[in-house]
Amino acid sequence: MPANDIVSVQCIPMRLPFHHWTSPPLFAGRPRDKLDSALVRVQTADGTVGWGESYCVEPRAIQAVFETLVAPLACGKDAGDEALVSSIQRTLHNLGRSGPVPHAIAGLDIALWDLRGKRAGVPVYRLLGGRKQRPRVRAYASLLQYYGDAALLDRVVTRALAEGYTEVKLHERTADAVMAARRAAGPDVPLMVDTNCAWLPAQAPAAIAEMAVHAPRWIEEPLWPPEDHDALCRLQAGTAVPLAVGENASSAHELSTLVARAGVRYVQPSVIKLGLSAAWALSRQCEGGDVACAPQVAFFGPGYLASLHLLAAQETEASLERLYVALAHVPYGGTVPVADGWVHVPDGPGLGAEPETDLAAGRYRA
Repeated sequence: MPANDIVSVQCIPMRLPFHHWTSPPLFAGRPRDKLDSALVRVQTADGTVGWGESYCVEPRAIQAVFETLVAPLACGKDAGDEALVSSIQRTLHNLGRSGPVPHAIAGLDIALWDLRGKRAGVPVYRLLGGRKQRPRVRAYASLLQYYGDAALLDRVVTRALAEGYTEVKLHERTADAVMAARRAAGPDVPLMVDTNCAWLPAQAPAAIAEMAVHAPRWIEEPLWPPEDHDALCRLQAGTAVPLAVGENASSAHELSTLVARAGVRYVQPSVIKLGLSAAWALSRQCEGGDVACAPQVAFFGPGYLASLHLLAAQETEASLERLYVALAHVPYGGTVPVADGWVHVPDGPGLGAEPETDLAAGRYRA
């Protein structure tokens, strides 16, 4: 068997316990105290291992997709074949263009980039071939939801700034919450707001106007339903506040259409849902235009590193999202730490860092 042929594809669910200094926030209607994704381990015949990461809402579902669909199609194939991912996408397209199947393929795609970099002996950002190769990327503290509690927002924003972060994102839905954060941050700190699809199209203009007085850099995911691109484009045309969308996109094509329409000011592809290849194509599409690429990065594994490499390579500078929580285990905490609000881009082959032994062994499973 040729050395670069894939011999195994393994999915390792990763559930990282966290605390965010108050009662657990709600996620899908339930209290949430763990952050879920899945490691993807791909090994070639010569023993080289590449690591990826897939979005995961139910570990049993993502494992089943890998075991029954993705692994059989990938094993025996050349890991260096750049058409492999698109071939698998087309083979499985009638099983869903969003959800666990494309999320699994996205994790495979990231692992294949890691393998290519390791085989070539270069970091992924060099493989991407962008015009920029930044040695470090600014990170912003992305707070989970505090439901408008002004005292908690003051405390956590102050804590993040004291740790060296110079940009903060909220997950809040009211102007009062934004006001509390702005008061804590001061007038010069960039402040972003993710509303998680808070408003119907008729409600959004007034709600955004109330937040606008607190000078948000962007308002993210403002509309329900997120697929209503016509309403989104009208909303952006009617406000000076930049809008940002991406994590709810069902496909890269959906975001590409928004970029072509200049319907928002920021697109935020999630590499663990769409793959690094698709996210990089969107980044390249944005170059020189009115829309900036600022990936959504609410995860901590190889997908986090892939997003870091994308930001190091793309032409327009953007900051790396870092969920601001206390983790039971910090992936890459010793190899790719956040220091004074910056992350140095690892220069080793591939993604530049390996998952810790506990993660690779599946200690943080469901």
